[in-house]
Amino acid sequence: MKIQSVYIGGWFQRTMLQLSEVYDFIRNEESQLKLSKKKLSELHKNLDIGSVDYGVQGEEYVSFVTSEHLRIKIFEDGLIIVSSDNVSEETLFTDVEKLKDYYENKLSAAINYLFSLGAPVPKELAHIENIYPYFVVCDNASRDEISELLAKTERQKYFEFDNKDYSVVRGDKYYFVNNKKKSLGNIERYIEEQVFIREFKGQLHRYLNLHRIIWEKIDNVKDRAKVKGNDVIMFSSKLESYAKTVTLIDGRIRQMSTYLPTRERIAKSDEDLVEFLAISGYRYETLRDTLEYIKDLWDMTKNYVVSAQKLFDGIKQDITSSSINSLTIVTSMSAGAAILDLFTESEPSFTSFGFIYFFILALIGWVATKVLRYVSEKRKYEITDVDYDKNIK
Repeated sequence: MKIQSVYIGGWFQRTMLQLSEVYDFIRNEESQLKLSKKKLSELHKNLDIGSVDYGVQGEEYVSFVTSEHLRIKIFEDGLIIVSSDNVSEETLFTDVEKLKDYYENKLSAAINYLFSLGAPVPKELAHIENIYPYFVVCDNASRDEISELLAKTERQKYFEFDNKDYSVVRGDKYYFVNNKKKSLGNIERYIEEQVFIREFKGQLHRYLNLHRIIWEKIDNVKDRAKVKGNDVIMFSSKLESYAKTVTLIDGRIRQMSTYLPTRERIAKSDEDLVEFLAISGYRYETLRDTLEYIKDLWDMTKNYVVSAQKLFDGIKQDITSSSINSLTIVTSMSAGAAILDLFTESEPSFTSFGFIYFFILALIGWVATKVLRYVSEKRKYEITDVDYDKNIK
């Protein structure tokens, strides 16, 4: 059995402006941003760039090859495909690891540094381990040969698609594409679309899980009958952190709606994808519906964190009012003592008793302030909020 090529890929929102920046970096090790030239040079050298091409395939893209026969293709919407034609059945797993290593440790490192300025990626998304789909393209393999490959790599088959031009057997991490009579370029179009759809769906799933995590964290802050005064600042800081994360992720989610229509339109105008779209073309509509659902969910999350912040802002105002009242009491005590002194002395004079009296008053004021502050910090403020039953029946 002959294996023609192996592919992996990923997607994160980009634009044609950023593609131009990638092109400048790939060609000349250059960036218009204030980035370290030494670092750019090191990252460029690690990429081992050979010939470079700039083309259009529905969308603009940059591609280049390395000395180890790896081919990298970067589209303007952020889709990245890394492939190799220098593969065989005997070295399949080694070839896959080579692609993965290049993608994770060389290409991703360069792209991340190139776009390291500007709005940050939320920390909840920055260190997510990616599990790429590995696409293995075989040349006229028999059904038994494909089944044997599947058995070596996966425990079960999740999906199978077959037409006169090519067939696809999908496991969990591996897609086996059996090319019957299509060109490798046609097969590559199918793979690109699959990577985009899978990555788009994967991001939406991450955002769904992050909504659950952040919502529960906010609940942990709000679901307290009472809270100590000295804990209010800590909880307010947590809510501020959650609000920042929610805002950043909300922006990423809303960016996604600009990419799906373009990808769908290009795919549906491609004759080589007609049969594939007849079966899975509905997935664009499903992704669009899921995206709208996630948007609404994050609107709820954003409103929830804002309501929590308002709740704790009210408590902070109560604490501030209590502190002002405490200071007023201490000041009144000092003023009363001073007035009493005016009525008990015929004329001012400096005596040792006067100094002791002054320090006693100061000590009383200091102790009173400390006691009142301690009471304010240890006082429990009631959190008034609406309770909801999460167990919907």
